[in-house]
Amino acid sequence: MKASPAFTLIELVFIIVILGILAAVAYPRIAPLREDAEIAKGKGDVATIRAGIVNERQTWLIRGDASWIPNGTGTTANGRKMMDNGGLFGGVLSTPMNEGTSSGHWENPGANGDGVYNYYVGSTATQFDYNATTGRFNCTQASGNYCDQLTK
Repeated sequence: MKASPAFTLIELVFIIVILGILAAVAYPRIAPLREDAEIAKGKGDVATIRAGIVNERQTWLIRGDASWIPNGTGTTANGRKMMDNGGLFGGVLSTPMNEGTSSGHWENPGANGDGVYNYYVGSTATQFDYNATTGRFNCTQASGNYCDQLTK
């Protein structure tokens, strides 16, 4: 009888067991990296939003308007964009962000134009506030969330 070049059932079971052991060892080391990635994404988003606010303000200053971008949607009476023109942060970003309550997403939990935004890491929401008087986009919660990691 000729030997078959295929694997036997015992060899396949042995390989599956080894892969299962490797996965069980690797998963606890890899799982925390997802949270770190969401924090890094949020940190980049915050920096991008702040830079967009400053950039839009510079554009307004060149045109002779010294005010900060107002909260709300649409445009102002003088034709300037508002904070959420055409979508979340669409008044200051070239492409608005997708709104959602899953990890790694932003949402506007209140009425449009109130300047309050949440960023989710896992199921934890970290609240940010845009102040149209000062032009500041800051974290408004001090504990129980990711304020420090997202803003430093």
